[in-house]
Amino acid sequence: MDQRNLFLNYWAKEAAATRKVIERIPEGSTYRPDPKSRTAREIAWLIVREETVLGDGLEKGQLEWADEAAPATMKEVLGAYDRQHAAATTKLRAVPASRWEQAVPFVYQGQQVMNEPAYDNAWGFLLDIIHHRGQLSTYLRPMGAKVPQIYGPSADEPM
Repeated sequence: MDQRNLFLNYWAKEAAATRKVIERIPEGSTYRPDPKSRTAREIAWLIVREETVLGDGLEKGQLEWADEAAPATMKEVLGAYDRQHAAATTKLRAVPASRWEQAVPFVYQGQQVMNEPAYDNAWGFLLDIIHHRGQLSTYLRPMGAKVPQIYGPSADEPM
């Protein structure tokens, strides 16, 4: 199995759990465990942005991060996740397998900060998305929401 197909298999598997966690964030919640922490809505938006930047970046051959404020509501964030995940998946599938081996610069504020193979970038983004999903899952109960099953049962959703 080539790098693209291996990645896309995991990308698809992780997306369902990520969406379940995002959709559980209560509308209007401003919960954050510490003043230095992001709110759940802001973390969910970060996940949307990461997926968007990855899809766009591998399509054009350069990842460019630009900070973008989160929408005002969770409904908007979830809608954006649904649209952007589908769009990013389409773009990632269209990237030729051979290009997954080529270096793709990562640019932030006009400066190249990395220049790794496309597959390294893709895995790095996916692992960071999973990390942030884990953060969000720890926010859910304090916000009064139920934690969904991710890799197996949760205390809120037994098998």
